[in-house]
Amino acid sequence: MHHQRILIVDDEPQLVELVQMRLEASGYEVLSAVDGQEGLKKARDEQPDVIILDLMLPKLNGYEVCTLLKQDARYQHIPIVILTAKTQQKDEALAMDCGADAYLRKPFKAEEMLEAIQKFIPGGSTPKEAEPWTR
Repeated sequence: MHHQRILIVDDEPQLVELVQMRLEASGYEVLSAVDGQEGLKKARDEQPDVIILDLMLPKLNGYEVCTLLKQDARYQHIPIVILTAKTQQKDEALAMDCGADAYLRKPFKAEEMLEAIQKFIPGGSTPKEAEPWTR
């Protein structure tokens, strides 16, 4: 069975580790990159199903990575979820301008991230109804 692959690009190792554990527990395969340049390269090489992209990144920022991917016909289809600690409307507008598909503010809950991902990957690989805390 093809595991859905998610690329997370963030320069905070603790955050990446946390997200990675949470996503792997939900049955996703997770790739990670610590700066915009590496993120762009991995996105192109690995063609993940969804990209989770921080805005504040070394080398290339999230806006640049997002724009470069969305302007390229080969990668346009990959949904990009922007992660940011910036909460101003203008930042959100900028992210939308460069083609982002969704927007998560830090600090976020793991559930919010899973919901954002599931919008783009129908079904996921675990039946969500079975989660005990929803009963």
